[in-house]
Amino acid sequence: QVQLVESGGGLVQAGGSLRLSCAASGIIFSLASMSWYRQAPGKQRELVASITAGGSTNYAYSVRGRFIISRDNAKNTVHLQMNSLKPEDTAVYSCVSDTKITGTSWGQGTQVTVSS
Repeated sequence: QVQLVESGGGLVQAGGSLRLSCAASGIIFSLASMSWYRQAPGKQRELVASITAGGSTNYAYSVRGRFIISRDNAKNTVHLQMNSLKPEDTAVYSCVSDTKITGTSWGQGTQVTVSS
């Protein structure tokens, strides 16, 4: 059974930073592509950042240069370092794993609120 547990969300002022973490179990983490999605109230869910098993990264245009995705295969964890946060970054952030064996799995999400 795949489990993805996010942590690190919270309330921060504009310009501040947060670091999200996602601990994975039930998958061969080193072979998984990992992503962070977010969904703000009344808006469509969007891909924020992704990292392949080989370490290649991809970012949404809106977060490029501010967010950094990284992975620690020894700890089965993926991180999202979020800097220079803006009120428009406010959303529920969810961790997603993709593997050929287990398919796509979602975490429950963590709330990030950026005050102006």
